[in-house]
Amino acid sequence: MREVGEILHYYPKIEVSIVKLKAPLKVGDKILIKGSTTNFEQIVESMQIEHENVQSAEAGNLIGLKMAERVREKDIVYKILA
Repeated sequence: MREVGEILHYYPKIEVSIVKLKAPLKVGDKILIKGSTTNFEQIVESMQIEHENVQSAEAGNLIGLKMAERVREKDIVYKILA
């Protein structure tokens, strides 16, 4: 498991978070979101940069990520390595 990003903001109505990436991430990757009250896994099903759907993103990108559950600012996103 390796840290790939941090949650900067969460929009509960559309269940989307803004994630600042520290490492590359792509659609299909399995991730773990962990924080003081957050702890769940999900598959990256879709992500966006500037409202455009993308298949992958690099370190330093800000991405919009659809979430399976509620997340909070400062939660850490980990990529689960197979």
